[in-house]
Amino acid sequence: MPLSDWELWACANTVLKTHGDKAASHVAEQIGALALKNDEAGIRTWQEIAKRIVELEEGADAPGTRH
Repeated sequence: MPLSDWELWACANTVLKTHGDKAASHVAEQIGALALKNDEAGIRTWQEIAKRIVELEEGADAPGTRH
């Protein structure tokens, strides 16, 4: 079952908080490992997480975090 939009935002936020300026490298490693396993669904999930990380880095608020 695919992750919900909220779950993707939560993952992106966690990756960014955990890995900081190395978040993109972490995502690339995850996608690379999934590519070796031919896990298309996993790759798509991490690509969606990556998009949200970029938005968070650019200052976008994740859903439910606006003040």
